[in-house]
Amino acid sequence: MLSREDNERLVRVGPGTEMGNLMRLYWIPFLASKDVQPDGQAYPVRLLGEDLVAFRDSDGRVGLVDYACPHRGAPMVFGRNEEAGLRCIYHGWKFGVDGQCLDMPAEPAGSAMIGRMRIKSYPVRERNGVLWTYMGPGADQPPPLPEVEWNMVPEDHVVVSLRVQECNWLQALEGEIDSAHAAILHGRVDGGTVSQWRQAQDLMPTFECRQHDAGLSIAARRKIGEDQHYVRVNQFLLPFWTLVPPQSQYPELSGHAWVPIDDEHTLCMMFSYHPSQPMYEKSREVFKQGYKGRETGHASQHAFEPRSVTTPYYTYWTKFNRGNGYQFDYRSQVEKYKAGMPGLWVQDAACQSGVTAIYDRTREHLGTTDTGIARTRRLLLEALKRLRSENVRPPSADAPEQFMVRAISITIPAGADWAESGGDFMRARLGSGFGYTP
Repeated sequence: MLSREDNERLVRVGPGTEMGNLMRLYWIPFLASKDVQPDGQAYPVRLLGEDLVAFRDSDGRVGLVDYACPHRGAPMVFGRNEEAGLRCIYHGWKFGVDGQCLDMPAEPAGSAMIGRMRIKSYPVRERNGVLWTYMGPGADQPPPLPEVEWNMVPEDHVVVSLRVQECNWLQALEGEIDSAHAAILHGRVDGGTVSQWRQAQDLMPTFECRQHDAGLSIAARRKIGEDQHYVRVNQFLLPFWTLVPPQSQYPELSGHAWVPIDDEHTLCMMFSYHPSQPMYEKSREVFKQGYKGRETGHASQHAFEPRSVTTPYYTYWTKFNRGNGYQFDYRSQVEKYKAGMPGLWVQDAACQSGVTAIYDRTREHLGTTDTGIARTRRLLLEALKRLRSENVRPPSADAPEQFMVRAISITIPAGADWAESGGDFMRARLGSGFGYTP
């Protein structure tokens, strides 16, 4: 379990908090490129507890600026996006993507105030359909974008989806590094695909962890027969990344960026990709449409309930939430799906955030299958301590190549070292395939 103090340190992400300071050392993916169009409507964003708006100017450049106009605090989400800047509707103050004020129509001509006035802004980079921002120190010379493989392969190799989840980022993240739950939570009473997963053959895996410069490899070892072990290695990468191994039935890699919106909400950016060929069209369609009325690991296009334009991420709130019990159906649970909920990510979200947005971790009783969770928390707490007391940044904050890591699922002889057997497969190389048969 976590002490109350340590839990607070890990989940509070606002300006000046320890975790907020750590998060701000990294580039943060925060929106799909398609969500902002040249001279189009501004989009409300909240990141690490800060309210912002994103817009794309007339020249195609993307800005991320304060939600409130620095003049009288009017909402910039209502701003007119025109002629290479975002203009506040209250008094017409206009700002460029770099935050510089460009016009004050009610001020005297030649006023020096225009040159002095800026709105808070953060740098934005765009790569393969995803917008990234850097909110940390040295924003005029930020580190390079991380070389996460999913955002570097050709766009037709990857599917990316976003949704808002009603809990802090760590509760969400911990669900994905917990391999023990998969065949139990997602299982079926009547058999079916999940019941055929290889991890369903042994529901009591043993866990082993290896720390590396970018984070932690978390291996779940399962017996298959007398002389072989099936090993699934999930990856946790600082500050909020998880990578999931392929299934034999679905040979693609996947994972999440669990981006903190604030202390109690998370932007779940899921990616699924094939490292060396275009994504299967059938998979792409299932991710988009769902499967027979059920959700996959991706939020389908039918999952959303748009909210007011003043709500951060107003297009990414879903109809499966704590307020409606994630559409739990007991009859379904008895007759077909063990969780009684309509799909994979819904089942995960219900367990991660169904009780409260910030769970009291002093009430936990961790078991042997929670080794990866305990080690991840320890790694994070150590990173916070080193940053606070020694001003030492995690190595990956300034080394984008350290993100070239893969999760793997391999079969090895009983007792063999998975890190040695799978070491080469865990190194991502652009354009190369898995290197083994998942």
